[in-house]
Amino acid sequence: MKLQQGKIVNVQQGSSQWSELRAKRFTASEAAAAMGQHKYMSRNDLLKQKATGLVPEVSSHQQRIFDDGHRAEASARPLVEAIIQDDLYPIVLDDEDGGFLASMDGLSMDGSIGFEHKWLSADLSSQIDAGKLDEHYLIQLDQQFALSGAEKIIFVGSDGTQENFKHLWIDRDESRFADVEAGWLQFAKDLAKHIPSEAEAPKAEGKAPDSLPSLVVRASGVVETSNLKEFEAIARATLAKINTDLQTDNDFADAEKAVKFCADVEKRLDGARENVLGQMQTVDEVVRSIDAIKEETRQIRLKLSSAVKSQKESRKLEILTAARAAYSKFYNALESALEVEAGGIAITLSNGNGPDFGWAMKGKRTISSLNDACDDMLASTKIELNEAAEIIRANIRQLNENAGDYRFLFSDFGQLCQKPEADFAAIVKSRIADHKQAEHDRLEAERAKIRAEEEVKARREAEAAAQAAEVVQPEAVQKKVALDKPQNIQRPTANELAAVIADHYGVTQSTAMTWIIEANAKINNEDM
Repeated sequence: MKLQQGKIVNVQQGSSQWSELRAKRFTASEAAAAMGQHKYMSRNDLLKQKATGLVPEVSSHQQRIFDDGHRAEASARPLVEAIIQDDLYPIVLDDEDGGFLASMDGLSMDGSIGFEHKWLSADLSSQIDAGKLDEHYLIQLDQQFALSGAEKIIFVGSDGTQENFKHLWIDRDESRFADVEAGWLQFAKDLAKHIPSEAEAPKAEGKAPDSLPSLVVRASGVVETSNLKEFEAIARATLAKINTDLQTDNDFADAEKAVKFCADVEKRLDGARENVLGQMQTVDEVVRSIDAIKEETRQIRLKLSSAVKSQKESRKLEILTAARAAYSKFYNALESALEVEAGGIAITLSNGNGPDFGWAMKGKRTISSLNDACDDMLASTKIELNEAAEIIRANIRQLNENAGDYRFLFSDFGQLCQKPEADFAAIVKSRIADHKQAEHDRLEAERAKIRAEEEVKARREAEAAAQAAEVVQPEAVQKKVALDKPQNIQRPTANELAAVIADHYGVTQSTAMTWIIEANAKINNEDM
């Protein structure tokens, strides 16, 4: 998925055609939710909305807020046009190929300046004053920049009046587009696998057990009038219906109401008991019944009070464990895939210990909000890991294309793989060049050593030949000596003489024969 400039769509913002188009596209105003950064919509809510096509109904209160915002935007537009000295036109931009949409409050005629308006709250006012917007706003602007091609966007917070009007210039930063693309890519993957759950009821308010009838006991020595038996039967039946296995937000809300109910019943029973005892000294049966019902009610209350705390912690732990397991499954699968792509080289992704889901769950009181917090953090972590994986894949391609026969130089690729592409390319080039130079130096050293050894050998052989020429008696010398010696003295043959020389000087017989021939030639030349 690639964010790129879209085309203008002739639909009016707020119309039914616009709403239908939004339902089919990934919109700029939803981008922060897809990345788990939206202030008012969870990522899970957006998944449900895109999967079902059902948009939550707008309450009359919300509609009044929207209407006020639209009026403020229309009133602020002339103020903005005065600042930029140009006209602004509301516009809808559609990128059909990528499936993206951006509805802008205004765009200049040449497309260089965009306009985005928000209602001026105290929080937004402080952000504009500080010159730093939250990601909730910046991510929306990133998608608007990409689809419009604008170079600047004037971000305005106002209520439509000059007195309450603040603005901030935001420059185009294409380096941020990759994060938005990665966020939508992961969202699209999750959407393809998403199975919408049953519609969740509004916030759980809890339901108290059915109220008990008034307990009436009058006594004067003996019990005169009492509905204790009927009261006891209803009380026990009511207490038996109370659920102590808490799973959902409604369960916990009901339990908290039941705790209050039980406490109230205990107070009422105490009052009835005191009333009876005040009427007579002892009415054993009445007192025992009252005490028994009270104790049973007290036990239910204590059990529920403990269950609300312990089971809520248990559900938190289940959610935390499930989030960690989902992260580990994704992390391990991604790491294994990268190792296969890298030809079996071990890859260690960053963030191996996983995100801090416990931190994300802090301050969340309902089961659904706990789930949403973990799901949002898991999604943003998946986006980060996928971005890291793309860097690794790019470096794997560099390794395959440029390393060639030198892959053995990169046994530590697992530690280098997450370096920026340019840095890794420099490492590949440097290592190969260094290795080639080292090999060249080694071969030169070996050649120099061989040349030196050959020179030493040649010098020794020359010295030995010279010595041999002085001590041996080659055939020409023997002929001269033979004139002065008795004829019966046998002269050695050339082969015999060569064998003696070879043994004496530690050379081959062939070399010795060469020396003899050279010596004979030298003597013959001198005789001539």
